[in-house]
Amino acid sequence: MYAIIETGGKQYRVSPGSTVKIEKITGDRGNKVVLDKVLAVSDGESLTVGTPYVEGAVVTGTIMRQGKGKKIKGFKYKAKTNYRKRYGHRQLFTEVRIDSIETDVESTVSA
Repeated sequence: MYAIIETGGKQYRVSPGSTVKIEKITGDRGNKVVLDKVLAVSDGESLTVGTPYVEGAVVTGTIMRQGKGKKIKGFKYKAKTNYRKRYGHRQLFTEVRIDSIETDVESTVSA
């Protein structure tokens, strides 16, 4: 069983027991998180696609850690004007372990 969820402007394919790094959300390590923007749910035989979200479908998980990703370096340059600018950025993320995928039609599937 798997689900496709949307969080932080991105889409992720998740299944019970998997871990995923998503855009930073508030919460401490060990807290439960509920992701209710479920775009699609598959039970192995059938696929349910929402318009835009599947009604009654919820993905629950546990926050494993909060952190920063690798540094992204950038460089701006304009020829003949002696303009050069370096910059860097480390994106914040939350690592979440997916505990269960619940739908209103079917029973709970958990890891």
